[in-house]
Amino acid sequence: MTAAALDAAPEPDRDCPLCPRLHDFIADWRQREPSWFNAPVPTFLPPNGEDAVELLIVGLAPGLRGANRTGRPFTGDYAGDLLYSTMIAHGLARGEFKARPDDGLELIGTAITNAVRCVPPENKPVGAEIATCRSFLVPTIARFPKLRALLALGSIAHQSTVRALGQRVAAYPFKHGGQLPAGGVTLFSSYHCSRYNTNTGALTEAMFVKVFSEIASFLRN
Repeated sequence: MTAAALDAAPEPDRDCPLCPRLHDFIADWRQREPSWFNAPVPTFLPPNGEDAVELLIVGLAPGLRGANRTGRPFTGDYAGDLLYSTMIAHGLARGEFKARPDDGLELIGTAITNAVRCVPPENKPVGAEIATCRSFLVPTIARFPKLRALLALGSIAHQSTVRALGQRVAAYPFKHGGQLPAGGVTLFSSYHCSRYNTNTGALTEAMFVKVFSEIASFLRN
């Protein structure tokens, strides 16, 4: 990573104005639901901090009634149920996931972030928003000195992560179960653990577990 990436801020301000559509969408929901988090969702870190992180999981964006409501990635909707139960089973998290940021769940050697930090309308960020928010993804990756692996959930997160690593997307096509060296780390890829993907059968629990089994084995070596 460049010195500029290391010096850049890895987290946007609460009122980040860089993507006007997303900023306005959140402002509207602050009026509707003032008790919700309604802000760029910060990276979820393990209790022993950045130096312990060997794996960074990159999702797409906060869900409206999930992380946008609770303020913690993958917390408050179905995707978190599958993600955190699988992480606990593979020794990457501990505690009990109760879909609340105060449930006591702790990550182990892992951090979780999103390619786009603000909730997008209809869960669909546009290209300019993904590119703009990469200014936070790049220094987020750079903040972990012992990072060995990245897991991108879904093709959009995969492509943005490849670009954040300074690589060409054409050289790293997305595929479920992918595992390739990229930018000094190993990049794993999975279909996103959304209810839509599991309901349609695009992603089964067994498929998701297999990806995490491969990651856990990689980190043990």
